[in-house]
Amino acid sequence: MDQGIGSWTTLHAQRNPQKLAFIDANTDRRYTFGEVEQRTNALAHALRAQGVRKGDRVALLALNSPHFLEVAIATAKLGAVFVPINFRLTAAEVRYILDDATPCVLFASTQTLETARKAADGSLVRHVIEIPSAAKRAAGEGADYEAWIAQGGAAEHAPVRVLQNEVASLMYTSGTTGFPKGAMLTHGNHLWNAFTHFAMTEGLTPRDVSLVSAPLFHIGAFGIYTLPLIYLGGSSVILESFDPAGWLAAVEKYRPTLAFCVPAMWGAIAAKGLEGRDFASLRCAISGGAPCPLVLIEKLRGHGLVFTEGFGLTETAPVASALGADEVVAHAGSVGKPIAHVEYRIVSEQRVDLAVGETGELLIRGPNVFVGYWQKPEATREALDEDGWFHSGDLARVDAEGFYYIVDRKKDMVISGGENVYPAEIEQVLYQRPEIAEVAVLGTPDAKWGEAVTAVVALKPGAQLGADELIAWARERLAGFKCPRVIRFVDALPRTATGKVLKRELRKFWSADGAAVQR
Repeated sequence: MDQGIGSWTTLHAQRNPQKLAFIDANTDRRYTFGEVEQRTNALAHALRAQGVRKGDRVALLALNSPHFLEVAIATAKLGAVFVPINFRLTAAEVRYILDDATPCVLFASTQTLETARKAADGSLVRHVIEIPSAAKRAAGEGADYEAWIAQGGAAEHAPVRVLQNEVASLMYTSGTTGFPKGAMLTHGNHLWNAFTHFAMTEGLTPRDVSLVSAPLFHIGAFGIYTLPLIYLGGSSVILESFDPAGWLAAVEKYRPTLAFCVPAMWGAIAAKGLEGRDFASLRCAISGGAPCPLVLIEKLRGHGLVFTEGFGLTETAPVASALGADEVVAHAGSVGKPIAHVEYRIVSEQRVDLAVGETGELLIRGPNVFVGYWQKPEATREALDEDGWFHSGDLARVDAEGFYYIVDRKKDMVISGGENVYPAEIEQVLYQRPEIAEVAVLGTPDAKWGEAVTAVVALKPGAQLGADELIAWARERLAGFKCPRVIRFVDALPRTATGKVLKRELRKFWSADGAAVQR
């Protein structure tokens, strides 16, 4: 029996094949559940004919499209493992993931095809398959991808036994060492994430239509509304990429009932001008990925948006707690309360539970929590204890009403525009500059991006280096979202007696208390 996420379209194709599953907002092409089932069965058969078997990995380096989700569903139908990759990464960064996950097939958008081919050269990838861009789809082009659909189209799908405890996807997230780790999310993790949406904040129904504009390679857009609506039989309107004007036009044209964005996206939408816009169809708008500034929440609410916030991580598939629409102002700064079936603890370094108001590490347990990091048993043991508690690395506190607050990040991670940025990786690159004696990377408050990637630099005696020169140099070596936006030069970095850099002291250049997370 197929208990995996690939069976979800099968159910709806049997029960209601004419129900709308996806709308390509860039071309207005519509896909029913019956058609999605036929196309994903055909793609699964074509992949099987090329040797893809249960447990193999199928990677994707692509912008948003209905085809993105077709690849995910077809991969699941085979019992293979879906590996979405951040399309903003450089070829070298993509190659690291390909070498780690060892996929046999790599799908890539027209826009990422050159990077994909460069990254795959010499790897174990046997096929690089182009997913046509929106421009090509509008022109009726897409021979490479559609040829694979046609190749398997005549065959009848042979169901594969897929269990809920088997790995469905590897969602890559970096660590404090700077090297990405593949978080193993099971079919059951994705299923429980769908379940929680039904009772979370404003709930979810089969009649809902979600506007998908955040990148689907992120667990945020993938796991918030998109997968749950596939399970429930709802619809998704998919934009290839986000721009505020296109988002506003899509709301008015397609009348979605739901929308997920990260705070930087909401900020861009608000800055575009909301006067005279029709948001009547949106019964719920949710923000996630980083704290959303209260002033922005109030502005959006002032234009009639029912606004909520969620909190989670890649390792929690992703939602772990949420604030309802009636709580986002009264409890501004909080990440809300744990969702159904999820437990929180706040513990000391000695794993002792702390009292209300005390700060410690946030531990999370529930059926949505991942099962470990791909081929990294030591990192898995550090993150998951024997009782199933996930050690998030976030420092948090809880108030007397049960609302949780993230006050800092134990791992010093920076969240800029909804993207996770890990300082150690950036520091390693910046240290390649011969003029730099010391460097520390941290996040600082930024009205647009939530946090700005900031480098505090101490130069070697007599060395000269300008901020603009260093930023330009970094952009040649790092994905754009990882590059420092702010450079501050100092004589020396503050350190403890044992030599550890005191990043809290550095943050005091931008905030009085040195906290990493600001609202």
